[in-house]
Amino acid sequence: MPPTPLRPPRAGRGRGVHALALTVLLCAAAGPAAAAGPEPSPSPSRLRLPVVADRIDSSSEGCAKASATVMRQVPWAQRLLGLGRAGLFSDGTGVTVGVVDTGVSAKAGALSGRLTGRSGADSDCVGHGTFVAGIIGAAPRTGVGLAGVAPGARIFSARGTDATGTPSASLVALGIRAAVDAGCEVVAVSAALPEDTAGLAAAVRHATARDVLLVAPAVPDDADTARDEQASTASFWPAAAPDVLSVVDFGVDGTRPDGSLEPAAVDLAAPGDQVTGIGVAGSGHFVGSGSSFAAAYVAGAAALVRAYHPELTARQTAARMASTGYPADVPRLDVNGALTGVLPAHAAAQPAPAQGIRVLDVPDDDGAVLRAGVLAGACGALGMGLWATSALRRRAGARRGPADRSHRTAGHRG
Repeated sequence: MPPTPLRPPRAGRGRGVHALALTVLLCAAAGPAAAAGPEPSPSPSRLRLPVVADRIDSSSEGCAKASATVMRQVPWAQRLLGLGRAGLFSDGTGVTVGVVDTGVSAKAGALSGRLTGRSGADSDCVGHGTFVAGIIGAAPRTGVGLAGVAPGARIFSARGTDATGTPSASLVALGIRAAVDAGCEVVAVSAALPEDTAGLAAAVRHATARDVLLVAPAVPDDADTARDEQASTASFWPAAAPDVLSVVDFGVDGTRPDGSLEPAAVDLAAPGDQVTGIGVAGSGHFVGSGSSFAAAYVAGAAALVRAYHPELTARQTAARMASTGYPADVPRLDVNGALTGVLPAHAAAQPAPAQGIRVLDVPDDDGAVLRAGVLAGACGALGMGLWATSALRRRAGARRGPADRSHRTAGHRG
């Protein structure tokens, strides 16, 4: 196992860390997914970016401010997911993605012309919701390496927190309902709450009835807070609810951050540790870590799939994404596989895959071959080389599916 790169502390409750500076290792992903797209190939370097907060309090420096540093290199997560190739098939145009978070700033230029929202949700003192929205749909810009997963999608903002960024079941439920009623086909919920409530469960059922795919983190971003709130179990809501696609994060070396809380059940893993995103204003960027950001990548990918495969229901979209993930204990998001992988006819006709063995047929063309690459190591001043292993193979036989979610099947938990 290669050495694990140094990681900064996560942004925790009441720390107001959006003003802190952090040195980020910017490494070019060498895995097959990274090589797939037409993105430029940046040289490893170091860049200082401020950290996005998840919550603020009275001891902080106030609301989030613009970052002075622009990410000109292509971030590792974009390259690992092969978003350059994915963009040849879909950019999410025609799909609206709801973001239930701290609000989304109307001053974020990367979302200009594509942002709507519930009354009062067009400002973001914390910056977390804007960061999530940027992962999902930030527009590409000349001279800027960072872009969203689905830059053609529209964003609908709804608050799921109070002004400090503290979520509650009642606010999340109201945010989900607002996004569903606004016509969103995908909704990213950033909260991971320790308890389910009747109102939150009803909001999830409302989304299911309207054929809306909910995506949520399986654990909170702050592991310390999570342990304080729920020591006996690792189930959090709405991710643990039926028909919600639950997600955990991993970092540049392919592993979860040290000390991460392990969820009781999860559907997919996606980049989420030391990922880059936009700020509430200006053209500068921030860095953040947490499963809510991994959920944002999955929500963006779901927008691409729903735009490219409009015939699929929300359940079928979730099942397709889980079934085409890179094989692992928790399947890893494969954006291009979800878009272009050819499922067996009997699987395509079902609302959700069965547990156990799953078969994926892929055509011979290079554009649809599923890749299993893991980016590992560290670079720059630490003196460690970035390495990646990859295997191009055709999977015409049996393949292991997502980890058993005990009481439910990935993508369909009726």
